[in-house]
Amino acid sequence: MSELLGGTHGAQRPGGDPRVRALTSPLLFSSPGRALSSLSATRRGLPKEKMSENGVVPRAKVLTIDTMNPTVKNVEYAVRGPIVARAVELERELSEGMKKPFAEVIKANIGDAHAMGQQPITFFRQVLALCSYPELLNDSTFPEDAKSRAYRILQSCGGNSMGSYSASQGIDSVRQDVAHYIERRDGGVPCDPDNIYLTTGASDGIMTMLKLLVCGEGATRTGVMISIPQYPLYSAALAELGAVQINYYLNEEKCWSLDISELQRALDEARHYCSPRALCIINPGNPTGQVQSRQCIEDVIRFAAKERLFLMADEVYQDNVYAEGCQFHSFKKVLFEMGPEYSNTVELASFHSTSKCYMGECGFRGGYMEVMNMDDEVKAQLTKLLSVRLCPPVPGQALMDLVVNPPQPGEPSYDNFIKERTATLSALAEKAKLTEQVLNTVQGISCNPVQGAMYSFPHITIPEKAIKEEQGQQPDMFYCMKMLEETGICLVPGSGFGQKEGTYHFRMTILPPIDKLQILLIKVKEFHQKFTQQYS
Repeated sequence: MSELLGGTHGAQRPGGDPRVRALTSPLLFSSPGRALSSLSATRRGLPKEKMSENGVVPRAKVLTIDTMNPTVKNVEYAVRGPIVARAVELERELSEGMKKPFAEVIKANIGDAHAMGQQPITFFRQVLALCSYPELLNDSTFPEDAKSRAYRILQSCGGNSMGSYSASQGIDSVRQDVAHYIERRDGGVPCDPDNIYLTTGASDGIMTMLKLLVCGEGATRTGVMISIPQYPLYSAALAELGAVQINYYLNEEKCWSLDISELQRALDEARHYCSPRALCIINPGNPTGQVQSRQCIEDVIRFAAKERLFLMADEVYQDNVYAEGCQFHSFKKVLFEMGPEYSNTVELASFHSTSKCYMGECGFRGGYMEVMNMDDEVKAQLTKLLSVRLCPPVPGQALMDLVVNPPQPGEPSYDNFIKERTATLSALAEKAKLTEQVLNTVQGISCNPVQGAMYSFPHITIPEKAIKEEQGQQPDMFYCMKMLEETGICLVPGSGFGQKEGTYHFRMTILPPIDKLQILLIKVKEFHQKFTQQYS
């Protein structure tokens, strides 16, 4: 195999082939200082500085809460908000020996699979280890298919090293593999690698597309339709970009289904104060866990075509489908099956990630987006925008390649890969069902079936007395904070995702190991009963 890399995997160190070498530290260049302006503070529009008692003029801050970018102050991100900050404090207090009513903090607030005990896929980590340290390619303990994947990835890297930059759009061979994966997934629907952009997780791609879409001022300002409940990335990104958030509500009574009449209502109202240009769909849903039917996706595509909306399909949970009768349908596949009237006209960007599904590799920040029917001049601008960040993390790109090009039948790692993948998804399906069943035994909590993704989003009844005594917080924030202080369980209040006025929810991940999840659910049940009695 050494010929594949031109003999670069370093069996002859330290006198081996110089093409295999460790990364050298980049030189750090310091920029020359700038001369201070001779203008007075008053002439420069700055407040006049006061002399201190010892005769030294204190330096005023250039960046203050009043002079910072005002859109940043509008950004909120509930899954890492004040409850999580308090959870971190509680962990520190426990480590310092402070007595609490619980022995540990259980962070069920976020879909961080490995942090919750999910095990990495062996093949993925083997190939990444080989790519990170090519000398291991001489180690006979690694399977040959892992080595061949590592060779191929390294051949595509500058200097045969993952430490090099890649093209801004991503490594060519990885984009080709992603295109082949999409073609297989969608039953032969063609995919052009030039339409694939590798990203720093799906979030990076979503944010980039929103940057392209947002323009105008006042009543012409871009409006973006997002589901309520929604993943807070969307509201945070729209706030940062100064775009207009257009809420459409999912139907909780019908298992968080999407109703076209609700889309129409939201759109018609929004046209009075902004220019709606994009429609975002999360399927399978986060935080709601629903899986959209094929008919629903068709209806959404027709709606987008009729109303001239750019479609954004967040499909990062496409392997996380558990409920009987549910199936993942990609927006791209349905679009093509609807014929040229739609497949040649509707503008679509779809997103996937290495962070979810059976992989759970959040920290590597790998992902991709595929764009369809995008104007060629806009695509050039998209490439330019991505070039500013240089490139996505190359280890994340390598991992994305493994996700779309896993071990195949007959290869040494195939059986173990299938065993691990199946076990992970089966465990998630079992935990999804358990969560729904246990929560629905609690008076005052109702939970829709967790059809997919990694979360439950149950409706909770909060007594009127608690609503009056919640001390300036949202009632479900008060509820979740009190649960954290009394049980050590960290959840996210529904108000952080959006919900119909007068309703209350929390989001809880189903990721903990089954034994810990059982304990967690029992604690939630006991807390809710105690909370209801206390405030009745």
